Amino acid sequence: MSDEAQRLEIQALRRRVAALEAEVARRRDPPAAQREAELRLVTDALPMLVASIDRDYRYRFNNRHYETWFGRHGADLVGLHVRDVLGPEAFAERRPFLDRALAGETIAADGALPDRHGNPRACAIQYIPRRDAAGAVDGIFVLAIDVEERRAAEARRIAVAELGDRLRDLDDTAAIAFAASEILGTTLGVSRAGYGTIDPVAETILIERDWNAPGIRSLAGTLQFRDYGSYIEDLKRGETVICVDAEADPRTASGAEALKAISAQAFVNMPLTEHGGFVALLYLNHATARTWSAEELAFMRNVGERVRAATERSRATAARRASEAQFLAFAQVVPNHVWAASPAGALDWFNDQVHVYSGAAAGALAGEAWAGLVHPEDRAGVIRTWGEAVAGGHPYEAEFRIRRGDGAYRWFLVRAEPIRAADGAILRWVGTNTDIEDRKAAAAELARLNASLERQVVHRTRERDRIWETTTDLMGTAGLDGYLKTVNPAWARTLGWSEAELLSRPFAVLIDPADHAETGEVVRRLAAGETVTGFVDRVFAKDGGQRIVMWTAAPDGAHFTIIGRDITDQRRTEDALRQAQKMEAVGQLTGGLAHDFNNLLTGISGSLELLQTRMAQGRLTDLDRYVNAAQGAAKRAAALTHRLLAFSRRQTLDPKPTNVNGLVAGMEELVRRTVGPAITIEVVGAAGLWPALVDPNQLENALLNLCINARDAMPEGGRITIETANKWLDIRAARERDLEPGQFLSLCVTDTGTGMTPEVIARAFDPFFTTKPIGEGTGLGLSMIYGFARQSGGQVRIYSELGQGTTVCLYLPRHYGTAQERDGEADLAHAPRAEQGQTVLIVDDEPTVRMLVTEVLEDLGYTAIEAADGAGGLKVLESDVRLDLLVTDVGLPGDMNGRQMADAGRVVRPGLKVLFITGYAENAVLGNGYLEPGMQVMTKPFVMEALAARIRELIAEGRET
Repeated sequence: MSDEAQRLEIQALRRRVAALEAEVARRRDPPAAQREAELRLVTDALPMLVASIDRDYRYRFNNRHYETWFGRHGADLVGLHVRDVLGPEAFAERRPFLDRALAGETIAADGALPDRHGNPRACAIQYIPRRDAAGAVDGIFVLAIDVEERRAAEARRIAVAELGDRLRDLDDTAAIAFAASEILGTTLGVSRAGYGTIDPVAETILIERDWNAPGIRSLAGTLQFRDYGSYIEDLKRGETVICVDAEADPRTASGAEALKAISAQAFVNMPLTEHGGFVALLYLNHATARTWSAEELAFMRNVGERVRAATERSRATAARRASEAQFLAFAQVVPNHVWAASPAGALDWFNDQVHVYSGAAAGALAGEAWAGLVHPEDRAGVIRTWGEAVAGGHPYEAEFRIRRGDGAYRWFLVRAEPIRAADGAILRWVGTNTDIEDRKAAAAELARLNASLERQVVHRTRERDRIWETTTDLMGTAGLDGYLKTVNPAWARTLGWSEAELLSRPFAVLIDPADHAETGEVVRRLAAGETVTGFVDRVFAKDGGQRIVMWTAAPDGAHFTIIGRDITDQRRTEDALRQAQKMEAVGQLTGGLAHDFNNLLTGISGSLELLQTRMAQGRLTDLDRYVNAAQGAAKRAAALTHRLLAFSRRQTLDPKPTNVNGLVAGMEELVRRTVGPAITIEVVGAAGLWPALVDPNQLENALLNLCINARDAMPEGGRITIETANKWLDIRAARERDLEPGQFLSLCVTDTGTGMTPEVIARAFDPFFTTKPIGEGTGLGLSMIYGFARQSGGQVRIYSELGQGTTVCLYLPRHYGTAQERDGEADLAHAPRAEQGQTVLIVDDEPTVRMLVTEVLEDLGYTAIEAADGAGGLKVLESDVRLDLLVTDVGLPGDMNGRQMADAGRVVRPGLKVLFITGYAENAVLGNGYLEPGMQVMTKPFVMEALAARIRELIAEGRET
């Protein structure tokens, strides 16, 4: 903005402010709300930013334009400190003006205010003291007008004038292009500006020189348009390509990363045409996304037209000068000797290269003097053949030696062509001498090398033969017809078969039939031209044994080369190592078990011992403390054995069709209480989630364990996301997760915690492995989850990056059916009593278990019959005594287990209800979790309330049926 324009703008501002103050004074009497509404109505009509600030630098009023500028609502601005709206840097810059206005001074000062995007824009700003009724300054009116576009237009006008001045003095096209690029780049504030010539067929741009902002590298050189997108098609049609964001523009999305790498996420490509053809390009690049205003594009077109005109003028001048000096420049610049002769063959002109080479002065070689430079042995032949060419008027070509200024001779290829008039008459002869000394030497050297190469081939062939004969690797060639073509002696030494035996039969007969399918796949890949490495076959030896061979095969037309290494001994060593590692793992497992169970047994035995002592002393108060301690230790022992069985995939599961979304929702409040207030819980349940056939109690336990682990990974707080989803796993996805292809549902727990290293992930499912401090974890949580998932037909996977958090996903097979509603837990004190004559048969080899179950049943009014083994239980079952329910252990002594006894009993008592109680999961005996109707299972240890409820439930079912 010019000084005069700025002065007029400030005067206008002052007149508007005076009118505003007068209007405020006139309306001072109405109520405050009315005054503020009227003030807002007046100031909203002004094309400027208006605000009122008190002495504490806090906003008390602002108009609509002020809100729009900063992207805030009026209610949000009132009461805010100026620093919070402008930002610390802009506030520090404006504060001296605010302080002067608060001191009573009216100030007009240009400056930059950040807009709602944080971009500074030029403004004409006035600070006017606001006085109270007593005349004291109690605040400031701030008025600002956006002058950014006005200044930009002025800058563009000045830039066009400057470009015109610079182009008048330039003839070089590169200098013209750079001058335009520099003015474009500095005026528009872009990262790069440049000009290049276009090859529309090759779709390339050649950039000689470009202007670049500080820190931006040059693109000088040749670039291929297709590397950055498809917009070359628009340019070929003569259309200007305007890209605001390469990532969002469909023409450049595929090349967005390449464009960002050259600081061109946003760009403008403006084609320049000559004679209707696309020949050049004026371009602007910006490192980040940005919009291009119509004014900026018009400015660019103006500059482009000026560049095109200046370039055409420069090219015309250069072409004229080049035409005038073309022949002389060619003759003097080429490294060859160039000479000319009269129609009669007299040499009369030589270029400088001839004089430099021969050392002869200008004019000294004219006529026949040039022949003195020819080697004496070649001279007569040269003169004769030159004369024949001149006489016959045909082209001349010969090789001979020419003397150098120091007396040395070098070989040259000499050619001459006649220049003819339109009537065919020879006007002149033009000839060249090309130095071929190096070529001659190279030819001699090549002949020597060929002889040497023959000797090397013989030597290397002998070396190859020695390797072929002595290596222990099986080497040979084979055809796609399944027959070996050649074999080295290692085959006979390793397998015992002779060469004739190997070549006379299909190779497949030597391979274990179990490996035929994989070998056939390898042959198919070889036929497709693929090199195959690392595949293993078991190959029969002549003595009847087998050798394990690892092969590499490379195709060669209808044949392929094979190399095999006998790894039989290596595999045996690896098997021995794995067995040693297994034994080490067993040692760690038993040590951990002994440690944990000793602690738990100490709690149980100590509590019972103190209970016995207190009862003997007659001190019957506080006995609950010892009972609770013993029960707590027993429950922890039960949990430990449960985790061990889960890890070994031998726990007894009670799978039911389960609504996993409902299970997660039911657990949400417990999880929130468990992880604490510092961690946010987010549950994302998939709509239409399939049911899963799982043990819901074990799934709840697994989910809670995962959330506790996630909590421990976020000591400073964070977010846990529990998410469910339906998954279709194809062959590849299933193989990655060690599952069969099919339909699964996933339950994933994600945290924002510390993450895991690959080494920790590899050991995360090992029993007793933990990264927590001693005493804060058993190391069985993840191993239990892994065992539960695998036993349920699913899988668990960990996805984690150090410092980025962890996701643990359980994959469970889909159940084709509907989910069941879950029942609540029973209370022994309120368990329903038995009806008259209801009898339960209890079969267990552990007397203590029989005693406890009998006590519970008798307390509830049932008649209990006991048996210690399957044979005894079967006798009762085959008798005529009334039996309403069979409660039996699965693992019983003798030849009959609990399932066999129950099946035999159902032969004579069809529909008999059976409850299996077991502390060790004989899954095969129980049908891998699938029991016949009327059969249920409970895992020891269990609470008596649960046993009583389950017995009553089974008996009730029997009565209903």
